[in-house]
Amino acid sequence: MQKTGESDKNTLLTIRNIHKSFGLNQVLKGINLELREGEVISLIGGNGAGKSTLMKIIMGIHQPDEGGIFIRGQEVHLTKPSVALANGIYMVPQEPMLFPNMTVEENITIGFEEKSAELHKRLVAQIKDVGWNLDLNRKASSLSIAEQQLVEILRGLLRQAQILILDEPTSALTFDEVESLFKCVNDLRSKGICIIYITHRLTEVFEISTSVAIMRDGVITLSGNVNEFTKESLVLGLLPASKEEKKEKDQEEEHYVDYEKKSPVLELKDFSGYGFNNIFLKLYPGEILGVAGVVGAGRTELATTIFGRDKVLGGNVILDGKDITGLSTKKVLEAGLNYVPEDRHLHGLFKIADVAVNTTSAVLSNKSMGRFFLNRKKEHEITQKYIDDFRIKVTGQSQLTGSLSGGNQQKIVIGRSLSTNPKVVILDEPTRGIDAGARGDVYTIIKELRKQGVSVLLISSDMEEIVELSDRAVSVFQGRINAEFAKNEINQDNLMAAAFDVNTEKEVGV
Repeated sequence: MQKTGESDKNTLLTIRNIHKSFGLNQVLKGINLELREGEVISLIGGNGAGKSTLMKIIMGIHQPDEGGIFIRGQEVHLTKPSVALANGIYMVPQEPMLFPNMTVEENITIGFEEKSAELHKRLVAQIKDVGWNLDLNRKASSLSIAEQQLVEILRGLLRQAQILILDEPTSALTFDEVESLFKCVNDLRSKGICIIYITHRLTEVFEISTSVAIMRDGVITLSGNVNEFTKESLVLGLLPASKEEKKEKDQEEEHYVDYEKKSPVLELKDFSGYGFNNIFLKLYPGEILGVAGVVGAGRTELATTIFGRDKVLGGNVILDGKDITGLSTKKVLEAGLNYVPEDRHLHGLFKIADVAVNTTSAVLSNKSMGRFFLNRKKEHEITQKYIDDFRIKVTGQSQLTGSLSGGNQQKIVIGRSLSTNPKVVILDEPTRGIDAGARGDVYTIIKELRKQGVSVLLISSDMEEIVELSDRAVSVFQGRINAEFAKNEINQDNLMAAAFDVNTEKEVGV
């Protein structure tokens, strides 16, 4: 095996010059990291920074295009997850993957070829060694999320993992469960186990980490001992290298909404659901309201609950003066609100159906589409309108939607939502996964909606997108709105700080 050269004798994992591209999209651009025994390194970065891709390379799910990975100075070729596991690497997923009807012990020991008695003895010794209190005979379905994570960690420890990856481990935990997890992490650290701790919560970085690394756009922009940083310096590291480039762009006439002279078209009053609490929000006619935040903040849950997909736990949704709280999705659509989902492949498209079917499926119940038989002429007119208006590149209306590019698929999803003539459209990550050209077209569509008086609730993890499009913006952090910004206050510094709940002194108005 190839040596890395001289290195600290306590260095456990070394990542050297890792590059990775998917087609023309360069995701990782030369990642270098060293992790030592007993180190807890917090890896932070905005959505799309490349964290997941890097972890998948470490786990052997993806192969790097260039660079190498070294364990204790020896280069290893992690061709698949089983090879990573054999080299002492284990990843605890954000959502534990346990078999609910199996016991704790069965979930931990599944996949071993050892005799059950010997395996049980090792497991009991491992639990005793880390000092945890866990009933091995409990069914996994009875465990809290925190307990499920302990089971996942024990899976790794029993497989003699020396490098643990924890992906957003506290996102679904209560305060007490977070405290228990931190104790667990400190216990593991004292035994020389190295932990890569992926988080969006900057306060946790200073509570649990020995070091920190910031990823942005496929590179590590800052790294070092945690005591060398403040929350503010971490936020600066997350910002683009040149924030000034955007200032000269898009010098079109400012869109101004006189809120004092208008009544809101959509209002949320003390609105709560799974993943968010006590939301107060007003959206005005012809306004684009940006909703910033990181993945897991509760923004999508807010949108789907407004839209009638998820259960309302409290509060009210008022649309154009009408209370639509808890109505079915069909009734919400009829009232004048539509939703473009974050995952167009899972929730937004019938990929084996043609362009016409996908574009008009939301208005099939409309009488103009025919009472007993589909009005093909009307279907053709609606579909052609959006093909022309949105510059959708198709060979014809009968082309299968699954054969289109991502950008053209997204235009169809937006077109279908607009075919219902909504007063309000919620756009959840409208440009995720589409190229720069299609992104520009989608921006044009969104701005045109505003001109037509349609109100847009724009959920985006792309801070530049929020800055470019929004008339007003709010930030969601851990299920609550923690800041609100007027047009002249919307910039990447403010949005990034609010998304990570750093120095957010501006209270949202209710």
